[in-house]
Amino acid sequence: MNEPVRSSGNVFASRNFRLVFLGALVSELGAILYSFAVSFYILDLSGNNAFLQGLYLALCGVTQLVFTPVGGVLGDRFNKARIMVVCDFMKGGTILLATGLMLLFRAPGARLAILFVLGVVGNAVSGVFNPAAGALFPHIVGEEQLQQANAYFTMKSSLEGILGVILAGILYAALPIYALFFLVGLCYLVSGISEMLIRYDHRPSAQRLTLRLAMRDMGEGVAYLRTQRAILALLGSVLFINFFFSPVTGNFLPFFIKTDLATAPSYLLDHVLTPELWSSVFSVCFGLSSLLGAAILSMRQQADKCGFQTALRLCATAAVMICLTLSYYLLVDRGASLNAFLLLLSLGCLLIGALISFINIPISTAVMRIVDRDKLSKVNSIISIGSQGMIPIASVLAGLILNALGSTTLLAFCSLGFTVTALLMLFSKPVRSL
Repeated sequence: MNEPVRSSGNVFASRNFRLVFLGALVSELGAILYSFAVSFYILDLSGNNAFLQGLYLALCGVTQLVFTPVGGVLGDRFNKARIMVVCDFMKGGTILLATGLMLLFRAPGARLAILFVLGVVGNAVSGVFNPAAGALFPHIVGEEQLQQANAYFTMKSSLEGILGVILAGILYAALPIYALFFLVGLCYLVSGISEMLIRYDHRPSAQRLTLRLAMRDMGEGVAYLRTQRAILALLGSVLFINFFFSPVTGNFLPFFIKTDLATAPSYLLDHVLTPELWSSVFSVCFGLSSLLGAAILSMRQQADKCGFQTALRLCATAAVMICLTLSYYLLVDRGASLNAFLLLLSLGCLLIGALISFINIPISTAVMRIVDRDKLSKVNSIISIGSQGMIPIASVLAGLILNALGSTTLLAFCSLGFTVTALLMLFSKPVRSL
């Protein structure tokens, strides 16, 4: 029996929301364990080859971009919950299969090949999953509950970022890699079982889906988005924001841990924390402040406009990035104090985590309120392609910069580009009208 959409009260009163929340809780825990493990494991297998790590990230990103439009078309035509179930089962199954293959083939080259194939398959499935999952909220909660629902999901992600990375650091040090991957596969299977119970009022399309019809649907999504000038301006800004920010977390942090920290004769709390667990400390700092920001927004009324405030918060994030770049150059590159940089980086993660919550939640809510429900999956897929489109290029470029010029150059490049983009966004009239 389909559950009616609730228009008031707490979103957890909705059975559908509870099921979506539980499924995401388990699957995102698996994703955190996998992301943590694979970043360090590729560096271990390749002898700290930053370019190879960047190539892996780029290949995964391109694959997800290619399959995201497919997810947008499917998400608007088929039951979104069923799409999520199938995708989670596929992810869990492929990870378990890869785990078995890693037990059979133990050579570093063979395991790298398995990881690359798994990355391609997993991100192809994510490309189909994400547009459907991102468009489900308006079908299961009331419009005035959207910010609360998004805030609770951010709180969940932040809490998992705190506990998950600690658990990941412990498990990565204590278990063989295939045992950790086996746990990740089980997480996705449990998530799929939870999502099987979701029910909402879905009306199937009367037309049989064909390639021609799918291409037409994609074109309709693009045409619709052209009428939304504010979202288009935001999309253009976010494309470059992600281009300059993603290498900091995806390339710099693992490289910093493996080179500067792991090779240091001593560092802060080295008798307690391994280098990989310091990575968990940064994630915990980010997660704590993000959790606090989301908790605050979950109790606030939705604002009618959020564009100008978002641009201001992006400028504040740029200021933090500049400070961290200068700190790395003075304290690590020039050998003044690695320990001082560890403390400043932890503080920077606290600040950026809070800012990200106050940026992402209002923007996600605004998009859900503005876009028509029957076009939301397609629009989400286009937004995802636009915002993520240059990340694969950024990952490869960052790997090259790290290998050739070092971390200071990469951080300076990212900080400068991020700052210019944030300032342009601040003075954009369409963005300020969002």
